Amino acid sequence: MRLTRRQALAGAAASALGAAGIYELVDRLAGGAGTEQVRRSVGRMGAEQHALGLNVVVDNDVEVVVPPRHHRLVTAKVAASDPRQAARELEDALRELENRFDPTTPAGLGVTIGWGVPYFRNHVAEQTDVHLPHDRRADKPALIDSIRFPSDPAETILEDNDVAVLLRADARDHIVAGAKALFADLDVFRVTSIREGFVGGGLPKRMAVAAGVPGADLIPEGAQLFLGFTSTQKDGLGPSRIANFETLGYVDLGRKAYFRGGTHMHVSHLFEDLEAWYLNFDFRERVDTAFRPGLHVKPGTQTVRQGPHDVDHASQVERSFRDQGRIGHSSSIQTASRLQRDVVADDGVVYRRGTAIPQRADFNTLDNPFSWSANPARDGLGDGARAGVHFVVFNPSSDDFHRNRLAMDGRLPDGTRLPLRPRARGQGFNAVLRTTHRQNFLVPPRQHRSFPLAEL
Repeated sequence: MRLTRRQALAGAAASALGAAGIYELVDRLAGGAGTEQVRRSVGRMGAEQHALGLNVVVDNDVEVVVPPRHHRLVTAKVAASDPRQAARELEDALRELENRFDPTTPAGLGVTIGWGVPYFRNHVAEQTDVHLPHDRRADKPALIDSIRFPSDPAETILEDNDVAVLLRADARDHIVAGAKALFADLDVFRVTSIREGFVGGGLPKRMAVAAGVPGADLIPEGAQLFLGFTSTQKDGLGPSRIANFETLGYVDLGRKAYFRGGTHMHVSHLFEDLEAWYLNFDFRERVDTAFRPGLHVKPGTQTVRQGPHDVDHASQVERSFRDQGRIGHSSSIQTASRLQRDVVADDGVVYRRGTAIPQRADFNTLDNPFSWSANPARDGLGDGARAGVHFVVFNPSSDDFHRNRLAMDGRLPDGTRLPLRPRARGQGFNAVLRTTHRQNFLVPPRQHRSFPLAEL
């Protein structure tokens, strides 16, 4: 019997979900790439699907969060005709995974499900009008379509997936099992892309060298990311529940508070030009670019302190630009991503000025730009491996993420507009990054993760 195109794509996606590929090398190359971490169960699951219990180590006198080693993000369209029945099937599969793998720690399997604007618009529109959280500062829904930012290339694709599922674990076979249970064994989704990657000290260089990526030999030994600097300083990541919709008061949950315990997730893919980064920028300029101009850092340092007292404010970023014609990546984003005053959260927790809000879950990738795509021509799927990052971050709303990303382009939240040319050398990392895809998602609380609002 001849397969339909849909059946052929489904078969290809199922095959790709379990394929070995270059990421099979991660565990083999991880030996000696940092101390093995013993993960412990966090205990009772909270409302937040995006929260994982992660270890903390100290490097260069800085506390550093140890991310999961393996990551996979799968995007899809809804294939089920009855969302309520699909919700029951999906929830059953998720609970089976939770019985099999501890969901609170990367020693088991972390599963985070986010839903895009097309899902809410096309499948539960009437309920969405009533229950979707509203961003008070922007006077817009907390979930809106992604936008193209000033430094994005014209060809950046603004995606329209119904759902994105983020799988995180220290063991790759846990990732494979989770993807199989949710996508190959169920008939509720039509997979549109598979995106894979890794995080771990020493792995970026070893994996890039093994893949033959140009500039791989220039990556420092022991680096956590391709661009050489550690990115998971504990003080640089939002604590506990800070990225929840309700925590900081940025978002109105509505009378029923259906999405309490949920958050917003942004997903994008970026290529990284390693040769341009390491050959055109010496260490001094890489520090200026990654953090802030003039920051004193010992040559060769990978982990740089990013505490509340190290935060730059808009006036300092503007002054650096006027004096040196450049902005730092961290310093510019901190004008939007750090609290500008002490805040008492909805549960009484006090978050001090300078505390980080976003909770990042980005990971290195050799995808070009994805491991698999249902539409390779549109997505620009290429041969061979390329250095890049699948950027995943949790914020209280789409607008909150947009404010952070605009600050990276010199558009600061106080209204300051720095006259930077897109992707200019003085514009932080943007000179060596190229974004290929973007989309925003709403991550419901755990109790409503499976086809949210469908039961109403």
